[in-house]
Amino acid sequence: MGDWMMSFELRRRLQKEWEQADCCCEQQQWTLAFHHLERAHILSQRYPIWHARVHIYMLKVGWRQGSVREVLGQSMRTVAALLFSYIWVPAGNTGGANVSAFKPMPIPDDLGEILRAEEPLSKT
Repeated sequence: MGDWMMSFELRRRLQKEWEQADCCCEQQQWTLAFHHLERAHILSQRYPIWHARVHIYMLKVGWRQGSVREVLGQSMRTVAALLFSYIWVPAGNTGGANVSAFKPMPIPDDLGEILRAEEPLSKT
């Protein structure tokens, strides 16, 4: 689905997670920054541009941490986000290189509420 079809509430929440990741990065709190990016990833999975942006940000955090695994993993996942977000994504997957790119995961309740509200938009 096109990024332009994202609801106001989803976009607002996604931007909030993004801004929190920014604040954490400014303070070099990499683990907390990555936590917010994982939450942004869950929210962005059905929107290819946002999905890829989150993976690029994860790559940058991995680079700053000196994690070769994260940098390589995010490089591949960025391309996959652009190609496959329209077709299939594993719901709830947090997007880090520490988990399988194909593994569905539980969605936090607060994010699930936003995503459930989004479902009618994706069926039109």
